[in-house]
Amino acid sequence: MVIQLNGKDHTLTDRATAADLVTSLQLTGKRIAMEVNLEIIPRSSYDSHQLHEGDKIEIVHAIGGGAQ
Repeated sequence: MVIQLNGKDHTLTDRATAADLVTSLQLTGKRIAMEVNLEIIPRSSYDSHQLHEGDKIEIVHAIGGGAQ
């Protein structure tokens, strides 16, 4: 199936989950946030969140820092 990942076409196997996507992108264990079709997906739901053809997914890396 083809999804939109950060604005670009990305191919995944059918019945892929959010966790499968994270694994395929080698982001396991990284501090990321995922939005699927404008809905934030909690990390605890990645294993069960089924992705579908045409889903629009945004993944961003969390960056620490700020004022001290």
